[in-house]
Amino acid sequence: QVWLVESGGGLVQVGGSLRLSCAASGLPFSEYCMGWFRQAPGKEREYLGAISWSGSSQYYADAVKGRFTISRDNAKNMVYLEMNSLKFEDTAVYYCAADRHIASMYNLRSDYWGQGTQVTVSS
Repeated sequence: QVWLVESGGGLVQVGGSLRLSCAASGLPFSEYCMGWFRQAPGKEREYLGAISWSGSSQYYADAVKGRFTISRDNAKNMVYLEMNSLKFEDTAVYYCAADRHIASMYNLRSDYWGQGTQVTVSS
């Protein structure tokens, strides 16, 4: 069984930083692209970005480009989302996902999803 477990969410002040982690198990991690998404109350799920299976390529949505960075450690089956210069509108539940095809994630499709971790940005 595949598990994706996010951690690192919490309460952070505007302008602050937070690093989310996603631990993967039950899949050949180094063969999967990994992505991050979020969903704010009353809004649809939003693609944030993705990283290739090797980690050599990263892609970001315009809303977070330059503020968020995705990285991965294939030896630890981990993927990370470093978030800087956080804004009120970054408040959401954040999800990681895994798929063999990175293009799928851009279309909000993925083979596997985590349960999410809450990020709240406050003043």
